[in-house]
Amino acid sequence: MSWIKTINYEEADSNLKRIYDRVKGPNNHIDNVLLIHSLRPHSLVGHMALYKNVLHNSNNALPKWYLESIGVYVSHLNKCNYCVEHHFAGLKNLLKDDEKAAHFLEAIKNDTLQVYFDNKYFTGMNYAKKLTVEFENMTKQDIESLKASGYSEGEILEINQVASYFNYVNRTVIGLGVTTKGDILGLSPNDSKDPENWNHQ
Repeated sequence: MSWIKTINYEEADSNLKRIYDRVKGPNNHIDNVLLIHSLRPHSLVGHMALYKNVLHNSNNALPKWYLESIGVYVSHLNKCNYCVEHHFAGLKNLLKDDEKAAHFLEAIKNDTLQVYFDNKYFTGMNYAKKLTVEFENMTKQDIESLKASGYSEGEILEINQVASYFNYVNRTVIGLGVTTKGDILGLSPNDSKDPENWNHQ
């Protein structure tokens, strides 16, 4: 499951179990990406606060399916199969259209996103790509291009934060050898109106 020790729900002390109770899914299941923090529960708290507010907060203006798409794309660019599998399952849940989701996955694999998205959403994806694989070349013009495509500065911040979050979590997962073994794909804290509700369903 990973290259370092993890502590499962049944073995957790009272402090860790209290955190697990906030993030668990069915049958006390804890996703491996969260379980990997078990030796330092405070980092799990930090991870979840960031994740919930960046991706699952009702104050975001961009559609959740689009933010999830950015996460899948960034994870693909980073060759993080764990996050691609998890968040593609989440994307399918949001789209409720398996064929459309499959076309998106093919588009990122074949580098044909310009066919899948309109110009506005494609420009946002290009920004996420550059921030992931050419971040040292970012300029103010990248922001101006997003504005010209119709994004507000708040929406640009949303794209930036989702892309940045996934770069963080991709490196957490890859760097510690986390796999999907035993995971339930596609679970997420979907109560976007309550930032404190981290329960995975």
